[in-house]
Amino acid sequence: MSEQPLIALDNVTDGGFAEVEVLIEGDAESLLIHRDGDGVRGFLNICPHAGRRLDWAPGQFLKSREGHLVCAAHGASFALDSGECVAGPCKGDRLRAVPLQVRDGQVFLAG
Repeated sequence: MSEQPLIALDNVTDGGFAEVEVLIEGDAESLLIHRDGDGVRGFLNICPHAGRRLDWAPGQFLKSREGHLVCAAHGASFALDSGECVAGPCKGDRLRAVPLQVRDGQVFLAG
């Protein structure tokens, strides 16, 4: 894992999202970052329903009134604390979590 910072925490709106490209196990992956206060959660930017990206445009994600991440392609809704699909075509499945940590105001892959 790289010790390069992925993004500055201040560049992600509290309650909002960012997308970054990372190398995970040698593969280039799109990573969705969700900020919750001083913490972040990371998930691969891939819907388990059809393998498509979750964003409707690069780095632009939809959030429901209930606070769930919504897949732009088919409307699946995901709980941001667990990545579990709570509604839509892949209900019961989940996003692949990627562990992150915040150090000195920067977001890094944990590992």
